[in-house]
Amino acid sequence: MTGNADIVVVGGGILGCAAALRLAEGGMKPLLIEAGDVGQGASGVNAGTLSLQIKRVGLMDYALRGHREWESYGPAVGFRRTGGYTLAFTDSEADLLHARQRLKREAGAPIEFVAPATLAAAEPGLSDRVVAASFCPLDGDANSSLTGRFFRGRLREAGIPVHESAPVRALRRTGDGFAVETSGATFAAPRLLLAAGAWLKPLAAMLDVDLPVHARVNTVTVTERTAPLIGSVIGHATGLLTMKQKANGSILVGGGWQGRGTPQEGRGEALAESVAGNLALASFVLPALGAVRIVRSWTGFEAHVPDFYPLAGALPCVPNVFVLGCVRGGYTIGPYIGRLMGDFILGREPELPLFDPGRPFPEPS
Repeated sequence: MTGNADIVVVGGGILGCAAALRLAEGGMKPLLIEAGDVGQGASGVNAGTLSLQIKRVGLMDYALRGHREWESYGPAVGFRRTGGYTLAFTDSEADLLHARQRLKREAGAPIEFVAPATLAAAEPGLSDRVVAASFCPLDGDANSSLTGRFFRGRLREAGIPVHESAPVRALRRTGDGFAVETSGATFAAPRLLLAAGAWLKPLAAMLDVDLPVHARVNTVTVTERTAPLIGSVIGHATGLLTMKQKANGSILVGGGWQGRGTPQEGRGEALAESVAGNLALASFVLPALGAVRIVRSWTGFEAHVPDFYPLAGALPCVPNVFVLGCVRGGYTIGPYIGRLMGDFILGREPELPLFDPGRPFPEPS
């Protein structure tokens, strides 16, 4: 049994890595274990969208600070600030767009409404049927496939031991802390941080805690490389579309269309009907996309709880165990809320409030 760590962090996504780095900065000796490869779960398979227009109002302060973290990482994560437009094509969609974006603007996001003619001048390839549009100059994206390499390098620089391909088989309390049994070794520490995304529920269950964690199976599609068609992040008022063209010419299309599968079964499966629906909407918004070939589609698990706010704090009823996950918009917010979690474990007052995992949740309808 290896027991020279102050805390074992279970989960090598953005959240777990950011928290581990903050803990090391504060003088703790974290050890990180990951079931697969660092940054290759939800943190590495999402569309990389860094849009404030699609963040929840109650999380806007966290998103703004998280966005600044990504910008500070720069080319190492493929950060780009392109600006972004969110579009409405009917009067009801326009009402929805104005209602949502006004609230987000009041929460601090620099969102403005633009006339269709202004949009057409900036993005001439978009449909001419737009009736309303909003714009945020901070919107952009990063390359999520670089997540693992970036954070693995930072963990190495900080001297944090990392054990990959180490799925947890058991968690148990010991006389002076906890033992984490993996497929190849057992690690001991006086504290635990569970930051394993969609796998939080079975991990907490090993400690007799039932977390109301569910998983969405989001789908992303990438096209072949093509001539420049759009220069901004493009979204839809309903939230059912995100689209951006990468520097290499490929176009990434997402929007939360669902695939099939569960975290316990392994990787999810893209569904033809979801991909077709997502691409139909994308082609309506960007007509030239209809002539571009699709290369592949894939899925990633997005964890959430009934109120759709994060879990970030002490695990209920189990002293010295902490939980971090279920962050909607976690790609944007992750680096910042991971830092807050590190401060909390270090005994510091976090800059912004955390989200008690023991709070009451609404009953399923």
